[in-house]
Amino acid sequence: MVKKNKGKSRDESVTGGLTGFLGGLTQLIEKLGDLAEKGKELSEKGELSDLGMGKQLKGVYGFNVKVGLGDDKVKIEPFGNIKHDLKTGETVVQEIREPMVDIFEEEDHVLVVAELPGVGSKDVHIDIKDDVLTIQAQKKDKKYRKEVLLPGSFSKDKIEFSCNNGILEIKCHK
Repeated sequence: MVKKNKGKSRDESVTGGLTGFLGGLTQLIEKLGDLAEKGKELSEKGELSDLGMGKQLKGVYGFNVKVGLGDDKVKIEPFGNIKHDLKTGETVVQEIREPMVDIFEEEDHVLVVAELPGVGSKDVHIDIKDDVLTIQAQKKDKKYRKEVLLPGSFSKDKIEFSCNNGILEIKCHK
């Protein structure tokens, strides 16, 4: 979430917002211990438009934090197209978005659910190699890509998927 600062230019406000967002993630990680005791889920998302970098860019960011999922595990799943470049230390808006994904282990299959707004079944390409599922989708200017680590290896012929209203459901049969 970008807060507009009075008395500062738009560029200063956006830059401060991105830096503040990444700094806020550090504070969030420190507070995860409190959440783990309660066994809850936390999710946050937002958009940044016209980042003032000479071209029209739309940044989508978010994260989903799940705690108390057995064995006292904490799972942080980022999504969107705003990434922190570890080499340069800069925040980069990428063309391809990383969708939010949930994985559910059922008795006879693993269900993977991904949010791909604006995409239909014909726009989705699924690939699997051992226990890594790769989801790619593109429709006009909306591009998505995500690699998902599955809880086991699956054969490509035992996978089926459907995409309705931008919600992709993939069933990996055991």
